[in-house]
Amino acid sequence: MVPPNTVWKLTPPSPSASRLALEAGVTPLQAQLLINRGISNPSQAKSFLCPRLADMANPMLLKDMDCALAMILKAVEDRKKITIYGDYDADGLTATALLLNFFSCLGIETSSYIPNRLTEGYGLNKEAVETIAADGTDLIITVDCGISNSKEIAFAKNLGMNVVVTDHHQVPQGFSAGYPIINPHRADCLFPFKDLAGVGIAFFLAIAIRTALRKKGWFETKTEPDLREYLDLVALGTVADRVPLLDQNRMLVSSGLGIMGKSRWKGIKAMIEVAGIGAPDITADDLAFRLGPRLNAPGRMDDPGLCVKILTTDDTLLAKDLALRINDANIKRQGVERHILDKIEAKIKKTEGIDDRRALVMAGEGWHKGVLGIVASRLVDKYNRPVLVLDVQDGMAAGSGRSIDGFNLYEALSRLGYLFEKFGGHAHAAGFTLKAANLETLRMELEGVAEKNLRQEDMVPAIHMEAEVSLDHITFDMVRQVRALGPFGEGNPEPVFLARPLEVAGSRVVGERHLKLRVSQGGTTLEAIGFGLADKHPLEGKTISMVFTPELNYWQGYERIQLRIIDLILENSGGKLDVFGTENK
Repeated sequence: MVPPNTVWKLTPPSPSASRLALEAGVTPLQAQLLINRGISNPSQAKSFLCPRLADMANPMLLKDMDCALAMILKAVEDRKKITIYGDYDADGLTATALLLNFFSCLGIETSSYIPNRLTEGYGLNKEAVETIAADGTDLIITVDCGISNSKEIAFAKNLGMNVVVTDHHQVPQGFSAGYPIINPHRADCLFPFKDLAGVGIAFFLAIAIRTALRKKGWFETKTEPDLREYLDLVALGTVADRVPLLDQNRMLVSSGLGIMGKSRWKGIKAMIEVAGIGAPDITADDLAFRLGPRLNAPGRMDDPGLCVKILTTDDTLLAKDLALRINDANIKRQGVERHILDKIEAKIKKTEGIDDRRALVMAGEGWHKGVLGIVASRLVDKYNRPVLVLDVQDGMAAGSGRSIDGFNLYEALSRLGYLFEKFGGHAHAAGFTLKAANLETLRMELEGVAEKNLRQEDMVPAIHMEAEVSLDHITFDMVRQVRALGPFGEGNPEPVFLARPLEVAGSRVVGERHLKLRVSQGGTTLEAIGFGLADKHPLEGKTISMVFTPELNYWQGYERIQLRIIDLILENSGGKLDVFGTENK
């Protein structure tokens, strides 16, 4: 199977950009970038460029927050034991740590339970509930899970425990709330933003609890937690879970990044140091590609408890030791991931007719369950179509799936629900278990759904360019205008621009895999770096079209402009798409 060629799509200039620039007091470039993101009125523009915690929505708009509060406050006032039941990924781990740290500050006895991904799987399970009950727990609060566990919750209630569910995954069919369930995806929820991460919901729960306790006079003799100190945990879990960095998430992540470099949590400081991140200028990319994968690694490999410990410890030496152990788990994860990817690529080469498939279902025996989701992500990135990856053992198949824009994986699997023992997830990701005997049926049925819902052009990866610019327009001020739209991530991609034609004045390979260029146009020369693009060398003396994002590079106390190359082609070589989707020949 050959990876599809990437096309370039250049957004035409908006005729309303000049009006928005004038009314919102932003530059014309910023106005164009905002319009490209669906922001067209002045108040939205100002809020986007200056996200404020003061504009956060009222937590009480979350359905069931009132009855959840009543249950939690009674447990707090009666000094009952609370257990936080979290998921094993970065979102669930940060959410668990946030509530543990919060209740610890309140002086409330709280423990946590994180299921083992490999032996227990996602969500609540009966054995875990029995263990928690035997430990004397009166109240379970789930974070980043629980919406699909009505049977297990009923079992917990039969054992005498109360349960509050906080989750952000899709609400399953036949859902009925017989206990407090805080999930913005509920059809009856009035909360104005639906795409909070699990840790975001945990943060809003903490705000509501603190407000209720303040009204009761709880803090007249006790220290009131400063929840702004928890925002780095919120930012880390939110970015790692790849929810849209818009609206409420944008406010939370922007504020969380601002304090990340001076975090009060010893574990975050230790992880930043081990990851080699240069505090205090920590970006969303650092969370997504450096801290997030490390935090996910122990849960993928076997022991997510390490991450709860590091995010809750107040011991500097222990935090450093845990950070090193987490880093080792991440290195091991990378090796296991590469091993499975190699096996899948070998299968793909041997499978007849696979090029015509619109969905890939890849299964093998003994594949490490902890990395199947990230393997699926790698394959989606390469082949740009929905992918399911499964491990087969003892007649059962368990796995993870990832998808592309335009194909809602959760909805697709819901149509095939009769094949699964259990499944859950959202539009872009899902987890599932089924009998191995159903694998071939799953492959055929999913292909049928994909054929009906995916066009050929949907499977061609596209680079969306915000505008065409000339090099003399790329100034320090222009770069700062662009960076003001950060933090970048899901729902708010880093702005990408097109420049052409450019003369390559210098070309060399750095670090074995990366391409370093000096490009010139009309008397202006700038440096450009293309990570992983060494195969394009040599280009000196050639004329190219280049897609890039501008950034400021700091080196030895000096600030300079650098263009980070996304893609490039030789001028007039064709094969990319132009402004209106016509072939550029």
